[in-house]
Amino acid sequence: MSAVVSLDALLRQQRVWKGRGEATPAAAQPTGHPQLDALLPGGGWPEAALSEILLAAPGAGELQLLWPTLARLTRAGERIVLVAPPHVPYPHAWLQAGVDLRWMTLIDAPERESLWAAEQCLRSGSCAAVLCWPQRIDDRGLRRLQLAAATGQTLGFACRSLREAVNPSPAALRLAVDCRPRQVRVLKCRGALVPGQSVAL
Repeated sequence: MSAVVSLDALLRQQRVWKGRGEATPAAAQPTGHPQLDALLPGGGWPEAALSEILLAAPGAGELQLLWPTLARLTRAGERIVLVAPPHVPYPHAWLQAGVDLRWMTLIDAPERESLWAAEQCLRSGSCAAVLCWPQRIDDRGLRRLQLAAATGQTLGFACRSLREAVNPSPAALRLAVDCRPRQVRVLKCRGALVPGQSVAL
């Protein structure tokens, strides 16, 4: 014996979950690039998570991408930390970008210690954002950074080579910064399908 059930009747009786309106989107902080925010779940950087920025070369656009966020955080009196950047930060450029240098800390650590330093800063809960440029890091190391960012409720940014795009990553968000043309592509975003379009930087 078979029973025929009307889907319309079930919907009217609210006995079928339609998969919307129940879940709250993950909190996000605006990137400062409205077109990019429009592509990302929650409208910005995933809160308390690691975001990977993949570059053709160190210094090939990560600062232009991150400066609006870093400026906003430091203007609010929030601490940001740079761990072992590949180049010495030029203070005038950071000031021009609106970053309050009083709230920026630079950690100059050798490569073998920079991952540990980044993890401790992320985990501490005393930093709003931590940027690092790991040269050699495996999946386990990335997972440690992701967990530390979640524990410390911190924005974590790992700037790595674009060659790493072929390898999987536990990061909540992966962006590729292309030089010609200067644009940002979303490679992975937790909680949504990867958008097909790029955003000019």
